[in-house]
Formats: sequence, C-alpha cells, structure tokens
Amino acid sequence: MRTTSGRGGPFSGTGLIVAGLTATLTALVFPIWSYADRSGTGVSVLNASTVTTQYGPLSALDREFITKVRLAGLWELPAGQQAETKGTTQAVRTAGAHLIEGHTFLDARVRNVAARLGLSLPNQPNDQQRAWLDSLTAAQGESYDREFANVLRLAHGRVFSVVAQVRATTRNSLVRDLADDANTTVLDHIKVLEATGLVDYDAIARDTVSASAPPLTNSPAPPGPSVDPGSPIPVAPSPTAPPPATPSPRLTLPPAANGPADDD
Repeated sequence: MRTTSGRGGPFSGTGLIVAGLTATLTALVFPIWSYADRSGTGVSVLNASTVTTQYGPLSALDREFITKVRLAGLWELPAGQQAETKGTTQAVRTAGAHLIEGHTFLDARVRNVAARLGLSLPNQPNDQQRAWLDSLTAAQGESYDREFANVLRLAHGRVFSVVAQVRATTRNSLVRDLADDANTTVLDHIKVLEATGLVDYDAIARDTVSASAPPLTNSPAPPGPSVDPGSPIPVAPSPTAPPPATPSPRLTLPPAANGPADDD
C-alpha cells in the first residue's frame, strides 16, 4: 500500500481514515456524556429537589402543589360564602355554593396528605389572595357579580395548569390521588363560574399569556411532622363540624348563559 511520509514517521491511508472516524465519534459522544454530568440540567435539578417517602419520591413541584391546594381553600371558601349572600343572581349564588362544597372537601384531603408526608401548611391566604378578597368585599351589586366570576375564573385557570403538570409528572401516590381530586374540583368550579355568563374570556386569555410562573418551593426536604393546621382561616364553612371525609353529591350546574343570569 502506498504511504505518505511526514514528521513523526509514515502514516498509512487506512490509518488516517480510522483515526478520523475515531475523532468524529469521540466528538459526537463527548457532548452527551458532558451534558448528562452537568449540574443544572433537568434531571439534576429534579433529583436535588426530591426527597424519599414511603409513598414515592416527593419533588419540589409536589410540595408546591400541596401548598397551593391549601392556599386555594383559605380564600375561596370565604369567597364562596360571600357570593351566597352578596350575589344578585342565582347563578352567582350557585357558584358560591360549589366553591364551599369543593374546597371543604379538598381542604380535608390536603390536610390528610400533608400530615402523612410531614409537611407544614399555611393558615392564612397570601397577599394576592387577601387583595382579591378585599376587592370582592368592596364591590356591590352587578359589579360584585362580574368581579367574583372573573377573579375566581382567573385563579382557577391558573391552578388548573399546575394540577395537570403535577398529575403528569409526580411519582408520589398521595400527590397523584390529590391531583385527581383537585382536577375534578377545579374543573367543576371553572364550569360553574362560566355558567354565570359573566366571564370575560378575552381578559382571561390576555392575563394567562402575560402571567409568569411563580417560583417553586425550594426546600431540600419536608420540615417534619407538624401540628394540624386546623380549619381554614379567616372563615370556615361549618365551624362546629369537621370537614367531610368524602365529597357530598355534586351540586347541579346552572344552565349556560350568554349574559348575566336573572333570578326567577
């Protein structure tokens, strides 16, 4: 075979081809190894934020979801009670009753899950939720009906996407079951709020597109067993009775409307 000479000795044509192929393969494979070992990749972050429990791995997103379920009940329960008395249409009052029923059930569920996982839960709504409640308290008449329908529909739309993400990715059996219950409840609330005929879908769409995702809870592990947070504050639907262990029969949705529903 013909050879070529150069500095360092002769090289065969076959040797050059083999060397070139080896270098190419190395260049292709090395970035894969390098990426898998880098800190900050999706898998690395997931593992760093996940803790082991007897019900399966518990991720940061799982813990954030549990907190969000509790927070939702802390302001939507009083909002539902308020709608039953301040709503000027039967559709709005019916939506309020659905909020009370759904979040009474979900609050009992989330408190049970948190206790079994050793997680602490909040006892007060967050700043944004308190602002929503204050705004609803100040509104009157038809303005109240419209604000109630849109604020609650916006909030439920935001949490609906979180529920779907958690249900799709969680490896924890307790969180998976809670996500199933939350999905059913949130979808029911979205439908009953839309049935008031007062939801501004264009405004909801604009807000959803412009809103940024909230940060996840970045705790390295559950904080350990804690005292039962008790019934939601500032208002509980039945102060003298514990939340039901199972959901009561679903309330009937009012008929869909194109405009504000009227009382008969």
